[in-house]
Amino acid sequence: MECDNRSLDSRFKELLDLKDARAWKLDIGANPSSNGNWMFRVWAPHAKEVELAIIDGRGETRFKMEEESRGYFSKVEDAREEMKYAFIIDGKNRRADPASRYQPDGVHGDSKLVDPSSYSWSDASWNGVALNDLVIYELHVGTFTKEGTFESLIPFLDYLGKDLGITAIEIMPVAQFSGKRNWGYDGVLMYSVQNSYGGPLGLKKLIDACHSSNLAVILDVVYNHVGPEGNHLSDFGPYFSSKYRTPWGAAINYDDAGCDEVRKYVVNNANYWVNEYHVDGLRLDAIHGIFDFSTKHILEEMKDSVEKNKMKGKYVHLIAESDLNDPKIISQEDKCGYGLDAQWSDDFHHSVHAYLTGEKYGYYDDFGDITQIEKAIRDGFVYDGIYSKFRNRNHGASSQGLSGSKFVICIQNHDQVGNRPDGKRLSALVDLSALKVAAGLLLLSPAIPMLFMGEEYAEKAPFYFFTSHSDKALVNATREGRKKEFESHKFDMDFVNPQDEKTFVKCKLNEALRFDSPNREIFEYYKELISLRKGHPAFRDLDKRNMQISLDKKQKVIVSRRLGTNEELLTLVVLNRNSIELRNVATEDQWILIHSSTGGKPKRDSSSIQLPSMSVTVYKKPSP
Repeated sequence: MECDNRSLDSRFKELLDLKDARAWKLDIGANPSSNGNWMFRVWAPHAKEVELAIIDGRGETRFKMEEESRGYFSKVEDAREEMKYAFIIDGKNRRADPASRYQPDGVHGDSKLVDPSSYSWSDASWNGVALNDLVIYELHVGTFTKEGTFESLIPFLDYLGKDLGITAIEIMPVAQFSGKRNWGYDGVLMYSVQNSYGGPLGLKKLIDACHSSNLAVILDVVYNHVGPEGNHLSDFGPYFSSKYRTPWGAAINYDDAGCDEVRKYVVNNANYWVNEYHVDGLRLDAIHGIFDFSTKHILEEMKDSVEKNKMKGKYVHLIAESDLNDPKIISQEDKCGYGLDAQWSDDFHHSVHAYLTGEKYGYYDDFGDITQIEKAIRDGFVYDGIYSKFRNRNHGASSQGLSGSKFVICIQNHDQVGNRPDGKRLSALVDLSALKVAAGLLLLSPAIPMLFMGEEYAEKAPFYFFTSHSDKALVNATREGRKKEFESHKFDMDFVNPQDEKTFVKCKLNEALRFDSPNREIFEYYKELISLRKGHPAFRDLDKRNMQISLDKKQKVIVSRRLGTNEELLTLVVLNRNSIELRNVATEDQWILIHSSTGGKPKRDSSSIQLPSMSVTVYKKPSP
């Protein structure tokens, strides 16, 4: 291996000569050039010196890295993709690359070289899915199939896309975490793809197959903290700030001394998934745990950078998870917003869940009134500056005027199921009729609907929180931390042991259930609702100016009218345990019944319509 004395700029120009035609390239980590050499580059301002260790079949060879400005170290060396490497800080601390693409031996092992151009993509004609057309399906790789790998998901794509009708899968985080079992929010190396799921190649094969099946892929990413086990970023530089702290650990340094390169590290990570892995969107975890008082917020910077560097003409969506109820997150930059494409709307879930189940613990204490369901559909945020009993203060700001395409809604997700000690799904808490009403509210609302894996056939398996840390002290801290995090919920049961492998195994889906009764009935119902949504322009139009919604509180029925190209749709959702009679609604002959959750045909005459209890009914007539 010979030393390369050319200037850094000339060596980086060589990196652009890769097979993939996309313009954006990663300039940290290990990157191959066209002449067989690899550029190794790391930001390590805390180090006096950094050595590069390259490991092949003959053993390990070390090279002193060249110091650049602003704390970077680099080295160009001859290497091959099957080799591993590591960085040695100040002659004593052996560390994985913070921008490692693959950790075959886990968070404590060496990094492995991965050539981003070695995979031959077949999705050149794929442009993604528009916001209005998203029907998202959230899944956890480890529990979706028996094998728990990326490639084992591929045979199910026809089921998800063609049979069920969803248009996008949302994958819970895949950044390398400790052990083999985890929700993924304990990821340590945000560029590395989890080894137990199948690593970089497995993920690329899955995404490529999704695109071939006309399915978009949204990847859940965590930019508010880094997991505890195997986290050595502080050995390299000021990745974390002592000014703030999240419930899950030290906050990432976005606005303190040395933050410029940390910001670049995170923004580049977003570009990395979009460009090297061809993902169609990022779900940004718990952005209320991102603290940044810079002139330009990190989320705004990220959105601008992704938009600039993505392939021209492709849809790429940045979707935030936030409990702030702050419209600034999804407002455009010219209105002092961050410009993100959408955000999760917990208020819709909480409104529906609390009303149907009657549960009042924790944040559900703020919900349970039918008027809140109507408000969540009409406006987006229920808590829009009004008093929250759970928080003991006013909460949120108005989201009126924002398109429904700015909100992702659900009736179940990994948090709302998995943060319960019993891990129970909605299907275990309400009866069949209520389950159908909840599905109707979800899939026929003017927002982006998201299903949680197995929801579509009323999966019986619980979804617990699970881990596989190797540090015993961390195992105990995690268990106690979860109890403290949810002590305000006053659960009358204990959480299961997240470290026990049986906890994880119990969460595996029972896919055969969808062929049984009544699970098959639920599946067919979800399939019908999704088809209804996709088949009618009025349902696909998420502009709320084309919608009128009202609530008959006495009879407990939500009435919504939606206008589309050449059609008007009328949806009647009865949340009453008794049948009702509505007067002067859908009485004209032009109204044609196109959906009934009960399978019957409501009786109607020139003055009224009879609707069954706990039901969803949809009528259509030509628009003027």
